[in-house]
Order: sequence, then structure tokens, then C-alpha cells
Amino acid sequence: MTDTPISRFPVMPREELPADLAERFDDVEERSGFLPNIFAALAWRPEEARAFFQMHDALMDKETPGLSKADRELIVVATSAGNDCLYCVIAHGAVARIRTRDPYLADQVAVDWRKAPLSPRMHAVLAVATRLAADPAAVTEADLELLTGHGLTQDDVWDLGMITSFFALSNRLAHFAALMPNPEFFLMGRIARER
Repeated sequence: MTDTPISRFPVMPREELPADLAERFDDVEERSGFLPNIFAALAWRPEEARAFFQMHDALMDKETPGLSKADRELIVVATSAGNDCLYCVIAHGAVARIRTRDPYLADQVAVDWRKAPLSPRMHAVLAVATRLAADPAAVTEADLELLTGHGLTQDDVWDLGMITSFFALSNRLAHFAALMPNPEFFLMGRIARER
């Protein structure tokens, strides 16, 4: 995988990044030990990169009563698997392993979330999210009622829709750019990280 290009599109040299993106990239690399390829792939269009990361953070870096950070990652894994997005399944599967503290659950969700050992609430969440990802016109008021019946608030339900929709964009962009996951993602959450 190391010889595979990051993207079909230009990759801006690190020293040419705008200061705010360079600072963010340095922070991500310091925390994770590597720079995820999505950062390098988006950097050639700085305004879009900033908007993408801002939306990502607004949706994924919060906990609500109905959707934990781990739940949010599992939504990404299940819907990205439905969209055949290698990059997002591998990258967010890695984060899901860490956030769920389970080295197997993300793989189970990616292959067949229906058989994964999830709560009835998370089965309902993934049923609606994957329906929205695959057949958006099929989502009905009954789906939203199913979610609120499992304790999700209106904000949680909206977040589910936003996460699914945002990552549909991300999945399609990853396909379009032929974005490949970093090798580091494959072991994250499976073995202890070296310090």
C-alpha cells in the first residue's frame, strides 16, 4: 500500500499548506502518530478542506444522550460499507474500535451490522442510517418514530441524518479520488500503540 498514490488529484506539499491547515495537520499527526490520507488529499483545495473538517468535527466530536462518539463511528462504518467505501470503512472502523473499546465490533458492523452484537437501539439506528444511505426516498416518518421510540432526541435523529449524509459525500469523494487508507489504520484498536 505504501506505493499507492494518496489520490488521483494533486497533493499539496506540506510546506505549502496554509498556516491553519498546517497547524491542524501537525496536531492530528502528533495525536495519532500519522497523518490520515484524507487530510493530504483535501489540502489542495484549502477552503473545501476547512469546511469538510469543520463539518466532520461538528458531527463526530460530541456526545449526546442518544448517540455516543462510538455510536457515531458505527453509523459511519455501516453506511460506508453500504457505499463500498474502502477508505471510510477502514479509517472509521479503526476509530470505532478505539471508541467502543472492542477490537471486533467495527468489522462485524462493516460486514453485516444486522448480525453484530448491538443493542436494539443501535440496530434501529443502523437500520435507519443504512436505509438513508442506500435508498433515501424510502425513509419515512415511521423510521423517525422508531428512533425516538428507542430514546433518541430530535437532535440525535437529526445528527443521524447529517452523519449519514455527510459521509455519503465523503464516500463518493473517496471513490472519485481513489483515496486509499493509511496502513496504520489496519492495526489501530487491535494492538497497543507504541509510544
